[in-house]
Amino acid sequence: MKKQISDSLHFLVRWTLRGMIGILGASILITLIYGIFPVPATPLMLLRQVQSQPISDVFSFKKKWVPIEKISTELQAAVIAAEDMNFYEHNGFDWNAIEKAYKHNEKSRRVRGASTISQQVAKNVFLWPHRSWVRKGIEVYFTGLIELLWSKKRILEVYLNVIELGNNLYGVEAASQFYFHKQAYDVNSAEAALIAAVLPNPRKMHISKPSQYVRFRQSMIIRRMPSAASAIIQSNE
Repeated sequence: MKKQISDSLHFLVRWTLRGMIGILGASILITLIYGIFPVPATPLMLLRQVQSQPISDVFSFKKKWVPIEKISTELQAAVIAAEDMNFYEHNGFDWNAIEKAYKHNEKSRRVRGASTISQQVAKNVFLWPHRSWVRKGIEVYFTGLIELLWSKKRILEVYLNVIELGNNLYGVEAASQFYFHKQAYDVNSAEAALIAAVLPNPRKMHISKPSQYVRFRQSMIIRRMPSAASAIIQSNE
């Protein structure tokens, strides 16, 4: 009897370890693939479609992948200025921003986030959108993985191509064409800042009809853009 229990435990442990190794290997493989090839769709894109569209239209979202060389420096700088001014200085986690957000959230009912661009890429590309401690732990893992396996340029490129910017609208190229009737390479500073201004909540903030708050964020982003553009230039030297 004891031998049977022991054998069963060894079998369970062995297959658990094999499963964990398999999952680890698969996560590394898909990260390496997405480090080279365009991301065809994210879990969020598919979930939004299932929630709002007939099953037959599940792939009807507007999305066009473009290399970062075809995205204006203004757009790159605007997104960094809006979301992660220390993007080129941290290794995936901005601990100073996390500490400030924690102290702010203790005193205010309006919650402030501290996710970096790297964390948002990990969340958008690999994970489901619902919040939980399990998902947050996996997000930490994938953030570390992309920081290890991808360049900062690639992380930014993926982010710019998969971010949600309206109803069934993803990526700065699709947004530039839809809202301004021009390519992402041709948007000016004001247009770039307006696109970046809605990133905290693109389903409630609108590029086509910006609120006073969105206009305030746009002006703030424009002021920060020169510093962000300098960081981009230095990273590419």
